[in-house]
Amino acid sequence: MCCNRGEIAIRVFRAATELHIKTVAVYSFEDRLQIHRYKADESYMITGKSPVQAYLNIPEIIRIAKETNCDAIHPGYGFLSENAEFAEACSKEGIIF
Repeated sequence: MCCNRGEIAIRVFRAATELHIKTVAVYSFEDRLQIHRYKADESYMITGKSPVQAYLNIPEIIRIAKETNCDAIHPGYGFLSENAEFAEACSKEGIIF
C-alpha cells in the first residue's frame, strides 16, 4: 500500500509492478481523479474534512491495509512518513513501515 499521491506513489507502484507485488492506493475525495489511484492494482477512498486530514486518518488506513492483506506500507514523504504514531500503529498490526 502507498499512502501518498502524485509522482512518489506512481514510482512506488511502477517498482512494485516490476517485482510482481500487488499494489493498493488510498486517495482523498479531492484526489479521486488523480492518476496514482489508477496506477495501483486496487484503490480505496479515505475520509477526512480535508485532503490532509484524510491522508492522516491512521485508523482508516490501517483498516484498509488489513482488509486488503497488505504486508507493507510506503508512507511517501510528509503526511505519515514522519508520524511516529503511524509507524507504531503499523508495527502493532504486523505491517512493515
